[in-house]
Amino acid sequence: MKPPLAGVRLLSLAEQYPGPYATMALADLGADVINVERPAGGDPTRAFPGFWESLARGKRSVALDLKTAGGRAAFGTMVAGADVVLEGYRPGVVGRLGVDYETLRQVNDRLVYVSVSGFGQDGPYRDRPGHDLCYQALAGTLYGQLAGDGQLAGGGAPRPSTLELGDLTAGLLTVQAVLLGLVRRDRDGHGSYLDVSVFDGLVSLLSAHLGPVLNDTGTPGFPHEPGYAVYRTSDGALLALGVAHEDQFWRRLCALAGLESEQDLSSAQRLADRARLGGLLATRIATRTFAQWERLLTEADVPHSAVHDLAGVAADPHTASRGLLVQTGPPGDRRRFVRQPLVVDGVGWGPQSGAPALGQHTTEVLGEAGLDDQAIAALLASGAAADPSHSAGSSDRLSAELSPELSAKKEHLARELPGGD
Repeated sequence: MKPPLAGVRLLSLAEQYPGPYATMALADLGADVINVERPAGGDPTRAFPGFWESLARGKRSVALDLKTAGGRAAFGTMVAGADVVLEGYRPGVVGRLGVDYETLRQVNDRLVYVSVSGFGQDGPYRDRPGHDLCYQALAGTLYGQLAGDGQLAGGGAPRPSTLELGDLTAGLLTVQAVLLGLVRRDRDGHGSYLDVSVFDGLVSLLSAHLGPVLNDTGTPGFPHEPGYAVYRTSDGALLALGVAHEDQFWRRLCALAGLESEQDLSSAQRLADRARLGGLLATRIATRTFAQWERLLTEADVPHSAVHDLAGVAADPHTASRGLLVQTGPPGDRRRFVRQPLVVDGVGWGPQSGAPALGQHTTEVLGEAGLDDQAIAALLASGAAADPSHSAGSSDRLSAELSPELSAKKEHLARELPGGD
C-alpha cells in the first residue's frame, strides 16, 4: 500500500518548530520532504539533538547557501519539480533572498507556497520577533491565569505552558494549508500562496472563549465544575476526574464517593458551590488508592484517568495498542519516535528512516533535479552547496563549526526569523 502523500515533493525552508512539526506529519504520510538548510550549522535546533531528530526523521537534507547565486539557481532547479515550498522566515526575508512566491511561480506555476510566521504577512506586528510565550500572551491563551479584573492572580505572573501551543497549532494549520493548496491545485490547475500565522491560530483556538465576550452572551469557555479536577488518592497518586456538566456522571461519582446528599445538584448549583463540593471530593478521594478508584470509576463508567508523566505516556498500554510509538533507523542505531496521529484505511503511517545528517542528500537531490555531476561538483567547490560525503573532511569541519556557527545564527535569527517558527 502506498502512503497517502506518496509522490508529493515538499521543499522546506522552515526552521525551529511549526514548519518542522508540520513536515514531520507530512513526511510520515509519504511526502518527500527535503529540508533545505544552510551549509554551516543548518537548522538551529540541531543544537538540541533529541528535539531535532524527533521532528527531522523521515526527511532528506540538502545544504544550500541561498545568499549565493549558485545556491539560488540550484534551488530554482529543485523548485521546477516540486509541489510545495514551505518557508518560516520573518516577512520580507524570502523576497530579499529571491525565493519568494512571485519569483518561484515563474519557475513553477503549479507551486503551492506556504509561509508560516509569528504574526502573519501583514498587520502592525508582522516584523516583530517572538517565541511561543509571546504569541500566547498576546493572543489571550494565558487569560485563565489572570484574576477577573485582568490583574495577575495572587500577585504572581502567568506561567509559560509546558506545551508550545502556538507553535504546534501553527504546525497543524500548516499541514492544513499544504493539503488545501494541493486540493485547490488539482481542481483549478494552478498553485497558490497561503499565509499561516501563529498568532491567528491561537486566536482561532479561543473561538468559544472570545465569542461570549464579543457578544455578551455569557461566561467564556466551559467553567470547571468540582467534578472536573485533579485529586490525590490515599497512595499519593493523582486522579483526574472528567465530570464536566453531565448530571448522570455527577450522580454516579457522588454514589461512589458517599456524597448521595449532593447527587441531585444541577450543573449551575455545582458551579456556584464548587469550593465546598471540591473540598468534599478531595476528602473522599483521599480515602482510597488510585487502583481502587480506577476500578470503581471504570465499572461505573465515570470519566477519569491517571495523570502521566512522559515515561507514563510511553508505557501506557493504550499508547502501545494504537501503535503511536514506532521504531526506525539503520541497524545498530534504531530510534523510537511518535508517529503522526492519523490512521488511514487502518494504517498509522510513520517515519521510514531516521534523521538526516546536514547535507546528506545534497548530491542525490540535485541530481534528481537534473543537475549533472560537473554542475554539482562546481556548487560544492564554490561553497554554494555542501555534502559531507563529497568533501574530504567536511563532516569533521561542519561538526567543529557547529557551536560557533550557532552563536552567530542566534543573532541572525533575532533579525530575520520569527522565534520558534
